[in-house]
Formats: sequence, structure tokens, C-alpha cells
Amino acid sequence: MTRKQRRLTMIAAAGATLAIALGLVLWAMSDTIVFFRAPSQVVSEGVEPGVRFRLGGLVEAGSVERHGDQVTTFAVGDGGGTVTVRYRGLLPDLFREGQGVVTEGRLDATGLFVADTVLARHDENYMPREVADALKANGLWQHEGPAVRPAAARDLPSTTPTQ
Repeated sequence: MTRKQRRLTMIAAAGATLAIALGLVLWAMSDTIVFFRAPSQVVSEGVEPGVRFRLGGLVEAGSVERHGDQVTTFAVGDGGGTVTVRYRGLLPDLFREGQGVVTEGRLDATGLFVADTVLARHDENYMPREVADALKANGLWQHEGPAVRPAAARDLPSTTPTQ
């Protein structure tokens, strides 16, 4: 085997090793990828039970029911569909009806979304982009606050000359 052939063999072996390592990393990460879905997508697309995803929308008025042992059921909707959610645990302080919420979990065989995480928006100006887009698409977006300039632009002196 010549020197050139040995070099090409080593390069090919290193490339194959890197390809296998990359494939193993991507395969391991496939279980941690969580997709976002709006309630209307869940209803229309028929998500299979057991698939982990994030569900975002507004907590429907009159849907919150608190049961014993820290179990809460509520409905999340976006105007195009509604999904019933069951959560066991302490809810965020800002959780309430009409509030934007993102839950993470799985659908069970009956179509009930069993959440293991519930996130409520933290102030009146914040909502995850996916939730806001879904609500805007269904005509439910209500907050159109004033445009806020970045802090750097607010704090800089004006460059307009004065006369």
C-alpha cells in the first residue's frame, strides 16, 4: 500500500467515524425535540396518542376545575378548536381563565391532553410567538401595545443637530 492510499484510507475512516457519531447524536436528540401545536391543529390533524408536544392557546372561560390531590382540568382554545388538559401539580401564580398558556405533555387514548408542565405568560406584553401567531390567525389576538424601541435606542442621545 502506497503512502497516498494509506492517507486516503485514513481520511475515509475518519469521515465514516464522524458520520456515525453525527448519526448517533441526531438519533439521541430525536426524543428531546418537542413540537408546538395550537388546539385547532390538534383537532384538525388528529395527533396520535403518546406523541409529546407543546399545546398553546388561551384558557377557556369557565373551564377550570380543581380536583383533590392538586389535579386541575381546563380547556385550552384558540378560536378554531379546544383541547381539554389535565395537570397534576401547582399551577403558576399567573394562571387564570382568559390567560395565555403553554402546556407540555401527551394526548392519551381518549383525547385528553395530560400535561406535565404548564407555563403562563409572565406579563401583559409577553406571549410565545407560536401562540400569538395562532391567536392572530383565528382573530383572537387582543393586545396590540405600543411599539417599544430597544433599550440602546432609547438611551442614546439624539443625533439630530439643533439650531
